[in-house]
Amino acid sequence: MRLAVEVIGWTGALLILGAYALLSAGKLKARSLTYHLMNIVGAAGFVVNSGWNGALPSAALNVIWIGIGVYALWRRRRLPDEAGLEAQ
Repeated sequence: MRLAVEVIGWTGALLILGAYALLSAGKLKARSLTYHLMNIVGAAGFVVNSGWNGALPSAALNVIWIGIGVYALWRRRRLPDEAGLEAQ
């Protein structure tokens, strides 16, 4: 089980770093579905890893990170003209 939790945590880290790198390189847009999903799934991986290891501040931070991502997706769906419907 410990190995699975470590893999989940590292996958989460790679997703969040990848999302930021792709955003910085201009390959993703800040309002894109892909960007938000990478952040949400990545943060969920951190929640699993942090929770398992007892790092509650990190787990709490990532629960909030997920909330921000879900809110952004909700707002994107609710206001498609403002959010822009980019394919990425």
